[in-house]
Amino acid sequence: MAVSLTIIVLIISLHLLAFVFAIGAEKRRSEAKVVPDEYDDRTFCVYTTDASTVYGLSAFALLFLSHAALNAVTRCLCCGKGLVSGCSTTFSVLFFVLSWISFLGAEACLLAGSARNAYHTKYRGYFVKHDLSCATLRKGVFAAGAALTLFSMLASILYYWAHSKADTGFWEKHQNEGIGLATHNHGPESEKP
Repeated sequence: MAVSLTIIVLIISLHLLAFVFAIGAEKRRSEAKVVPDEYDDRTFCVYTTDASTVYGLSAFALLFLSHAALNAVTRCLCCGKGLVSGCSTTFSVLFFVLSWISFLGAEACLLAGSARNAYHTKYRGYFVKHDLSCATLRKGVFAAGAALTLFSMLASILYYWAHSKADTGFWEKHQNEGIGLATHNHGPESEKP
């Protein structure tokens, strides 16, 4: 299998879009402030926009699509044809493991951050309590997902490159096998004029 520029562009573009959405999710995290109710003495939490939840889930989906496309092309390293033993196969296995670890870490950060950002404590029944703690997402969860997305992109590209170098392909594997019909020697009959 030769390295396909289309596959590399697809992997890079989906990872970079996921990275941009993850950074956008970090910048647009929900913030909360305690506001007293105008009709009674209760206080409640008022949250800003939920845009980072949508951004985080978009980054999650794009990263998933990129990794699914990569594993469909390479047949997830274990379901395809054999690989030629050597340095390329070793690097292929190493980058396969690194791409999966970084992918799962990024997906966990993006999904957990989106779920936690969507959780709002809307109303508290405390009377005249001004030091109310409103639940918000910690800073850096989406940033960690963005960093792991870039690491996943690098590991995925190196895995695809090493896998394509180590892939035997059907022709190379069976190149010297065959019946050999082209070389047929008839013996003394072939010497007649």
